[in-house]
Amino acid sequence: MPDIHRPERIGTTKLRVTRLGLGTVALGFLYEQVSDQQAYAAIRCARDLGLNLFDTAPLYGDGTAETRLGAVISSWPRDSYVLTTKVGFDIQEGLRPLDDWHFYVNAPRDFSYDGVLRNLDRSLRRLRVDRIDIVHIHDADDHFLEAMNGAYRALDRLRSEGVIQAVSAGMNQAEMLARFACEGDFDCFLLAGRYTLLEQRALESLFPICRQKQISVVIGGVYNSGILADPEAPIPQYNYQPAAEALISKARRIDAVCKCHGVPIKAAALQFPLAHPVVASVLCGARSAAEMQEDVEMSRFPIPAGLWSDLKSEGLLPAEAPAERCEDKSQT
Repeated sequence: MPDIHRPERIGTTKLRVTRLGLGTVALGFLYEQVSDQQAYAAIRCARDLGLNLFDTAPLYGDGTAETRLGAVISSWPRDSYVLTTKVGFDIQEGLRPLDDWHFYVNAPRDFSYDGVLRNLDRSLRRLRVDRIDIVHIHDADDHFLEAMNGAYRALDRLRSEGVIQAVSAGMNQAEMLARFACEGDFDCFLLAGRYTLLEQRALESLFPICRQKQISVVIGGVYNSGILADPEAPIPQYNYQPAAEALISKARRIDAVCKCHGVPIKAAALQFPLAHPVVASVLCGARSAAEMQEDVEMSRFPIPAGLWSDLKSEGLLPAEAPAERCEDKSQT
């Protein structure tokens, strides 16, 4: 099983992150309301369990996730954790109800040079800190040129001045991250939902470039929005919407193999991405202390090698997907 507390280097920077981190999208309302106290407890629990990576974004709840995270971490020694946030959306706090999912789709984007600097300054105020370690260009799917000409130039300058330590992009697709890798100087990427127990499209399109250019990858969405947490749910969710029947069938077949080995599917889903040598960390989207504790327990659950070989023999995992971490990153 992976050692979640072993420090992992981000790219060629001096940053070291734990193999698990806390992603705060759920603390900014994703799917259901979360109280301030519940959010604070989840953040403190992550630290108490030894995690040092905390990821957030202005988009998560119209600034709510950043504000909640800042209320807790601002009292901690600044060098005791690694903080990441995102740029690319022009967010003004409190303009939308916290249960309005459509705001994610319709939020105004701004990948301009000046807009990124302005919105990053707002993030600093919400987080109550004087610096952010890693900044991701957030969901630039239809804005590649604007993101490279504006956001990337701004972040590259901040990195050269020592204001931030790492430049990244965060997306729900691997293909554009590969394009970013080819055309810019990135330290890491945040890839959500595209390298999981259910799908591995990043294996060919992104990870080889990352290995070549020493770009670390942080994985989000290891449960693919819920389908890998409970494939037997009445309406399993995939990619933030009801899953297609083919995906439900595949997830249930994976779950059946896990059960044959006495392994919760959550444990397999959480540990699988950590086996790949470019993956530095996996973000847990806990919305409570109890969920955070469960994620850590799943990361430590013993998984026999036979489970991975059975998944591969049944065509549920590609043969080339690493199932056990090789600490020598020159090896596959």
